[in-house]
Amino acid sequence: MNLLNVPSAQAGQIILVTGPARSGKSEWAEQLAEGARQSGTRTVIYVATARPMPEDAEWTARLAAHRRRRPGHWQLEEVPEDLTALLDRASADQCLLIDSLGSWLANAIEWEEDLWRSQVQTFRSALDRCPALVILVAEETGWGVVPAYALGRRFRDRLGQLTRDLGQQADAVYLAVAGYVLPLHGLGDRLDAE
Repeated sequence: MNLLNVPSAQAGQIILVTGPARSGKSEWAEQLAEGARQSGTRTVIYVATARPMPEDAEWTARLAAHRRRRPGHWQLEEVPEDLTALLDRASADQCLLIDSLGSWLANAIEWEEDLWRSQVQTFRSALDRCPALVILVAEETGWGVVPAYALGRRFRDRLGQLTRDLGQQADAVYLAVAGYVLPLHGLGDRLDAE
């Protein structure tokens, strides 16, 4: 049985794909973006939020694996912090695949809470007015034990709240787990916002 029932992705839509590490979330987001490109004249722009770390061989290999998977006709934008500016200059014939929100948060993890909240509100407002199809990839980090250190708890809590807020805002939400994808927007009920 195929429950995915993928909606036709359209300009101005927001799609959130979330899941734990190595779950298939990025691959699913890439399939959605390429499907959108093939069904119209949409240009796919892969938005990488991770900062390169040449001194870290394992991290460099991860980034290279993502690069190899992407079609050569996609454009690349490296945007470690200012996603709002990217959304504000997007056009309706584009698909922005933002991978990932966890990396974006990690780049701003030292920010004070008020500054972070302001940044998130600005980002969410930009999403609402963005004419492009936007596919967001987010990591699920809160399914395990509470981190033993404050920075880990801050990361987990901020990412969890961001993902929840964006899930309320998105037109479609997918959960990737163990190589399977579930359409949460078709299976679940939305909770009232906190």
